[in-house]
Amino acid sequence: MSSLKWALSRYDDIRTMLTDSRFSSDRRAPNYPRLLDGPALPAGARAPLINMDPPEHTVARRAVLGEFTVKRLAALRPRVQEIVDDHIDAMLAGPQPADLVQALSLPVPSLVICEMLGVPYTDHDYFQSQAKQLFSRTATQAERTRTHSELVGYLHALVETRAKDPADDLISRQLANTEDHEAVTALATVLLVAGHETTANMISLGTMTLLDHPEHLRTIRDDPAKTPAAVEELLRYFTIAEFGLSRVATADVEVGGVLIHAGEGVITLTNTANRDPRVFAQPDEIDIERSTRRHLAFGYGPHQCLGQNLARIELEIVFTTLFDKIPDIQPAVDTDTLPFKDDANIYGIHQFPVTWGAATPASA
Repeated sequence: MSSLKWALSRYDDIRTMLTDSRFSSDRRAPNYPRLLDGPALPAGARAPLINMDPPEHTVARRAVLGEFTVKRLAALRPRVQEIVDDHIDAMLAGPQPADLVQALSLPVPSLVICEMLGVPYTDHDYFQSQAKQLFSRTATQAERTRTHSELVGYLHALVETRAKDPADDLISRQLANTEDHEAVTALATVLLVAGHETTANMISLGTMTLLDHPEHLRTIRDDPAKTPAAVEELLRYFTIAEFGLSRVATADVEVGGVLIHAGEGVITLTNTANRDPRVFAQPDEIDIERSTRRHLAFGYGPHQCLGQNLARIELEIVFTTLFDKIPDIQPAVDTDTLPFKDDANIYGIHQFPVTWGAATPASA
């Protein structure tokens, strides 16, 4: 079997590949292009949803899809608003400068996904540190394996508890339809980790970008109806996560005029695709009024991100509320000096000090 690996960078080619059933998502397949050394999955681990192929993937995704319908997420909006309000108010009542990451970016999506799943938010420090280790490019394979095992064990214990004592949460509703506790644990692991880490990073990066581009911030302040479009453009511009979109060909397939043979791995460069000038005019510039809903930040095809609309709701509410409650918020340091997550598989900012009111930025 060939060990050759291909990289797709053109927007149309990636969309074509991600909808072709002749490309497998199974990380256990020979020559699946893994970005980190080590086994495809820890020993004994159940394959997560993002690494399943049909028909297994079709059944598993359908089982949880009802948790992310437009109607269910719309009903969640008031609670998301309450969570955002509470954390911004707490930040205003605290000392300056405040770290936006710890005060707002991390806790908002963490609390939302905890309440959806039924995970105790009091354990957020634990699972946030576990997620950081899992996505770290500097962690050793042994460290990642141990971290994954510990997190799975933590969630499996919670699944067993919910099986005996159901509650009004996603885990309990999944258990009502299946006796496969390992599958529910695997699903909960993916949703808990991805459900807070990605959105948290976009809150920080989006806030920084809007503060660095006051003309765009003014636009959404003057017309909040434009905030959803701004969110889409920020998602396109940063495309913070590219994991989970690699594939391996199970048959000979031609993509973009090139023949990819069975057994050859394929890596998708979605960040590059989201700046394809054939699709997005002046792609290296931020234009919050352009139509960018077709970006690939959430992937494409059967494996497109389940929680994408939840992320959109959280981002829209955060940006609208933050700049309304703290209209004079500003970075406390030059944003070029912020500690960016160049050491992680999900891009973001480690710390983001901000000030407001009479406080003087540290860079002044």
